[in-house]
This record gives sequence, structure tokens and C-alpha cells, in this order.
Amino acid sequence: MKPVAFEYERPADIRSALALIGRNGPITKILAGGQSLGPMLNLRLVRPELVVDITRIPQLKSVEQSADAITVGACVTHADIEDGRVPDVTQGALPSVARNIAYRAVRNRGTLGGSLAHADPAADWVSALAAIGAVALIASSTGQRAIAVEDLMSGVFETVLGQAEILEAIRIPRLSVRARWGYYKISRKTGEFAHAIGAVLDDPERGVCRAVIGAIEAKPIVLADARPLFRNRVGADLEASFDMEVAEDLLRSAGLADPVVRQIHLAALRRAATKASHGHRLHHH
Repeated sequence: MKPVAFEYERPADIRSALALIGRNGPITKILAGGQSLGPMLNLRLVRPELVVDITRIPQLKSVEQSADAITVGACVTHADIEDGRVPDVTQGALPSVARNIAYRAVRNRGTLGGSLAHADPAADWVSALAAIGAVALIASSTGQRAIAVEDLMSGVFETVLGQAEILEAIRIPRLSVRARWGYYKISRKTGEFAHAIGAVLDDPERGVCRAVIGAIEAKPIVLADARPLFRNRVGADLEASFDMEVAEDLLRSAGLADPVVRQIHLAALRRAATKASHGHRLHHH
């Protein structure tokens, strides 16, 4: 199939892009990597009157480091992270996630911001960046606002982004040397959509212990304080102290009524804890 006819604009800066999407009237879609929007256009699942291509805006490809974080432009690609073109402040955690997203052709074009804005529950960045405690920076004509990545997604394929807002950058916290990270996804074969995602971050120097259960039919379940999941014995062997009953209760209370679905997600979370346990030096993964 082919998409319906639409107007196409490729602004050179964020201000121009915001002016285009802020116009009342045309149904507008933003094009970043196009790895999700392209197929949706061809299948006519979306029928925009105007497509605004933001891939040529230098600001959206920029990377800025500070003492405790790195701010990555929304049009930075999965491959940029995989290949180390973006300085890694996560000791290998995020490059290992990037490496296992879909296929290389997709990673070459797919973007961090595009993935978050598309809000597919099975997408890796939706869960991984929530687990790591990343913050989304959102631009509008009146300025910029910051929102935790786990609060960006409001539902399946839905975000809190307003019609006249653009996801500009993602601020990723710098993990300390003793941080441990585990990420595990269950899918039928490489490159296919995940059926379950588990992510665990334990960073005792920063007092952070987080876990995420993703690829459910809703926004991910985020535990900003995951210590109860490990019987409050964080710092010890995360694999050994993982509490299946607490995890099962969490999934049940989150609405995962089907015991088979619960079991798959429990397995992903437990394997993420196992990976974190054996990953004292993240970059060995």
C-alpha cells in the first residue's frame, strides 16, 4: 500500500519545527527515524496532512555532558549509542540495550526520541530508560519542560506530549562505578517484538535501586524503590534475594490477571536480576 498524499516540510531548527506543528488546521505527524511512522503511513494507520521531518535539526543530534548526566538529542540513533559515538555514562548498560534492538538497518535510522514518542509498550527504550531514571526534555514555543521518562507514556501508543510540543532530548544519569544493571527481554526470535521485558538497576553509591516490568499491554510498571523486591537486602546477591512472591503480587496488582502472562514477565524480571548480580563491572556484559 501507499500512504495518502501529505505535505512535507523539513525545518532547519527547533523554532521552525515548533511553528509548523503549532499551526492550527493540518493533522501533523513528526518524522524522526521513520522506523515506526513509515509502516504506519503505508498501511494508512495514520493519515496526516503534514509530515514535519526533524532529522536535519543539528540541536536534536547534539550531546552534552555534565558531572552527573549526559543529555542526548532526540534524533540520536540506536546505532550511535551501540557504536560509542555517544559517550557512555552507563558503563555499558545502554549500549548493550541498543545492540539488541531489532536489526542493524533499523538501528541505523531509529532514534531515541522517536522510540519514546511512539510509545510502543514493547519498545526497549521505553523500559530501559525508565529503569535507568532518565528524564525527557520537551520543547514548546513557550520554553522547555522536564518529565521523567516513566511519566511520558500515558497509554499504549499514547504520550503526554501536547500537539505543539517536541521531545527535544533525553537526560541520562551517570551511573557510579559500583552500579549493577540487568536487562532481559523475551521474544520469539531476534529482532521480533518483546513479549516481556525485565530491567534492574542497583546503584548503591547514588542510593538508587529501580526495577521495571515492560512489554505489558500498558505503560511499564516502574518500581522507583525496588528494595522490597530483594527483601531489602540490596548490595547483596540480587539473584539470591529476589522475592518471587513480592514480584507476583506486583504483577497481579498491576492487572496482569493471566497466570501465563504473569509467569513470562516474572521470568524476564528474575533473569534481569540474575544479570545484574553477575554484572559487577557492567562493561564486561
